[in-house]
Amino acid sequence: MELFQAGAHWSGRRESAEACARRVEVLFRQLGRCDPTYARWFEYAYSRKHSLQLPFDPTFETFLRFFERRKYRLAREVFTFDAWTGQEQQGRGGMLSFTCGSNEPFYPNGCLLHLPREEPAASRVLTVSVLKEVVRAMVQAWDPDGCAVIPEGDRGSKKTMENGGTCLGWLTYVSGRRGKVPSLPRPARAEPMEGQGTLIVLTPERFSLENPAHVVLAGRVRERLEKAGLLSPLPG
Repeated sequence: MELFQAGAHWSGRRESAEACARRVEVLFRQLGRCDPTYARWFEYAYSRKHSLQLPFDPTFETFLRFFERRKYRLAREVFTFDAWTGQEQQGRGGMLSFTCGSNEPFYPNGCLLHLPREEPAASRVLTVSVLKEVVRAMVQAWDPDGCAVIPEGDRGSKKTMENGGTCLGWLTYVSGRRGKVPSLPRPARAEPMEGQGTLIVLTPERFSLENPAHVVLAGRVRERLEKAGLLSPLPG
């Protein structure tokens, strides 16, 4: 089974601990509505045993306390955090990490969610209907420049995402700040999201790098988005 991750990024945006805590509370609350996988969370630790001793309630007050700790600060007002959903199975299906509040190029703002690899959670979550809600949660929380659900085997997109860049995924959100999404070749479709931007869905079925038709379609859509300047970095 191909593994997937959802990631969002946004350009420099200095924000206080209070502002970031409010955004993170929205993120976790909305993710909790997507699937039971995201109903409980633990602070990430280097051993499962230790992490399971660190449950937390993802509220504004909780994150405000976390952001007071030195371990969750990269700079005075640059905050970072890693969380885990506590599955006992092998894999990273419930890991989430983010950096926010940064206006520094060497601390890019971003959020990354490793999607489930174990059944039955994978079959529930890796569908267009649920992933649309995962992307919507990130959009509502972060107001990002872009967001994408990509196969972890897509090394180019994965590297671009981890470096805070914009890439095309199975599902891709493009902020309205970037411009208008052009017409797309079928079966790809575009629809407005949250009145802030556009969601692009490449295929109604699960996207696969091993499907030549999916790869060709992705290339055609990417070409149109690049021509429209929608994958270029935003200034700031």
